[in-house]
Amino acid sequence: MQVELKIDPRCAEPRIVVVAAEMTEEIDALLKKLSGQDMQMITGQKQGKLEILEPAELIRVFAQGGKVFASARRGQYALRMRLYELEERLDPRRFVRISNSEIINLCEAESFDLSIAGTICVQMKNGETTYVSRRYVSKIKKILGL
Repeated sequence: MQVELKIDPRCAEPRIVVVAAEMTEEIDALLKKLSGQDMQMITGQKQGKLEILEPAELIRVFAQGGKVFASARRGQYALRMRLYELEERLDPRRFVRISNSEIINLCEAESFDLSIAGTICVQMKNGETTYVSRRYVSKIKKILGL
């Protein structure tokens, strides 16, 4: 993607124009970010307190026992959202679904072990270990360039 900036002292208010041959996911995400539509908060509950969670601090989001939890740098939180709602809010270039019950932050992944037949073991930077389900293995391999 090419980015161009023009400084014009006569310009009263900043204006952004996007020129493209067609609408893509990348352009849609950019437009949402620029217009502020993607600024939906994610809140988690821990020890009776409701805290605002920045997406960048999330390590993994998972469903367990009918509830959704987020593992973050500041600990584990219970969320009131469903996984599909979180998947829509989180940046798809950073967050990827690895099973029907889990989404991980790729920037928080330390290593991927492909030696297990049919699945991938993911070691997170915080020491947690999780697994990619068979259904999502090809998607993860594509993301990893394999």
